[in-house]
Amino acid sequence: MAFWWPLLVLAAAYALCRLLLLLIPPTVPSIDVDASDGTIPPRKGKSAQTDKVQCYEPATMKYLGYFPALIPEEVKEHVTQARKAQKVWAKSSFKQRRQFLRILLKVSSRDTGKTMVDASLGEIMTTCEKITWLLDEGEKWLKPEYRSSGRSMLHKRAKVEFYPLGVIGAIVSWNYPFHNVLNPVLAAVFSGNAAVIKVSEHASWSGCFYYRIIQAALSAVGAPDNLVHIITGFAETGQALVASVDKIIFVGSPGVGRMIMQRASETLIPVTLELGGKDSFIVCEDVDLPNVVQVAVRAALQSSGQNCAGAERFYVHKDIYTSFVSQVVKIVKSICVGPPLSGKYDMGAICMIEHSDKLQNLVNDALEKGAEIAVRGSFGNLGEDAVDQFFPPTVLVNVNHTMKIMQEEAFGPILPIMKFDSDEEAIKLANDSKYGLGCAVFSGDQKRAIRIASQLHCGVAAINDFASSYMCQSLPFGGVKDSGFGRFAGVEGLRACCLVKAVVEDRFWPYIKTMIPKPIQYPVSEHGFEFQQLLVETLYGVSVWDRLRSLVNLLKMISEQNARPAPVTTKKRR
Repeated sequence: MAFWWPLLVLAAAYALCRLLLLLIPPTVPSIDVDASDGTIPPRKGKSAQTDKVQCYEPATMKYLGYFPALIPEEVKEHVTQARKAQKVWAKSSFKQRRQFLRILLKVSSRDTGKTMVDASLGEIMTTCEKITWLLDEGEKWLKPEYRSSGRSMLHKRAKVEFYPLGVIGAIVSWNYPFHNVLNPVLAAVFSGNAAVIKVSEHASWSGCFYYRIIQAALSAVGAPDNLVHIITGFAETGQALVASVDKIIFVGSPGVGRMIMQRASETLIPVTLELGGKDSFIVCEDVDLPNVVQVAVRAALQSSGQNCAGAERFYVHKDIYTSFVSQVVKIVKSICVGPPLSGKYDMGAICMIEHSDKLQNLVNDALEKGAEIAVRGSFGNLGEDAVDQFFPPTVLVNVNHTMKIMQEEAFGPILPIMKFDSDEEAIKLANDSKYGLGCAVFSGDQKRAIRIASQLHCGVAAINDFASSYMCQSLPFGGVKDSGFGRFAGVEGLRACCLVKAVVEDRFWPYIKTMIPKPIQYPVSEHGFEFQQLLVETLYGVSVWDRLRSLVNLLKMISEQNARPAPVTTKKRR
């Protein structure tokens, strides 16, 4: 024992030192980013004063500036520059790529009018989580992955290799401008690609500011110039991007998604579509109601309801329906809406100027068909020019599926609440939608909640929580039906930025070399088919005895073939 004691102490000391080293963050360069007005100067020449993307702060309608709407030729030039840079970046090390991520982690809510709390929850935390997941696991999932070689190829080694696709294009929405820009950039750059991102015309100001952060971080790690581009413009700009890149990621509406697919079909590039949702929020009668109510209100009002994975249909068991509604009403009454940077407000603005009218039309349709408004939130001090940019949080009761509010994506702070009698009815109601992005199911019996969620036709599910799956960045994100297809985030999203190549190589080289068995070499022998039959039976026969009998006959045939003298061929004289 006396002999082993010093060794144990040394081992413990070594383990402690390793742990302390892990806790010490690596050295990360600091970057300087110009935080002044990011407006791009106007073009010179004929088009100097045309095709501008005008930028306003939704909460106050303050003019922020403008950016040029790029024409197709300019978009192609951006992609060409990115393609040249990508060829250099494809050879970069994972160490260099991780350093780029660490700088972004070291370093976002002005453009969307959302509150600082909403910006931190939906923009900062999700982006930081994605970065840390890539730092911890990204390299592992991009390294060659060995697979089983099967029975007929036991002498071979099978693997999957992942190579950069080239230039990843993304057309992203306005509701989460920081995360929606960084999300495709992080996956693309870490997997060795270049990226060209078209930001929404409703969030161009912040998108171009974030571009300067990305550029500074890339420069700090010695990445080639032009690896990442942020471009601005309208539909023509987006169509030109789709026609120029090696893969397109689109976040937006189903209607535009169909047009993206049509254009992508011309060059046969892969497409990932995230097209919003009409997520269901199911509450069984056995829940901790005060806690679930708080989650429900946050699920509906996060970022003023402008959340593709937000809860838009609330199904509550009949036994607790009245209590659920009354508690939701109490919370919503306390919510004050106003410009986030000019006071303490719980909810900010609607980003798109015309969207408030659409939301009100959805409410009016429900009222005409028998729904009632249980409560509406209050407004703070709004400027005259910004009144239309705010929509009060609204709770609707007595709703049903004949109403547009239960069928169309609202993308706003509306809580329509409907009662159900049984789990089967809740499942049927939740699946009665053309969308299929996510769901949230709450029950005091977790097995019951899991059983319900497993029967819902959607791509993302949260059990006794809301949208928690998106904070687990190892998981893929995406939907079915009109919510789109393909996945970003997680292993699947990272590998979707890659050319996936299947590779088979000799396992025992040079001891066993590939050769065609004699019976099926050209010219094929008269026993060639018999040999092939025996080979199939040996490898895949139903019983062990069938396989052994076939193996014996197979070896016998090979032995006989090898024993026969090679056929003598004579050359004909010409």
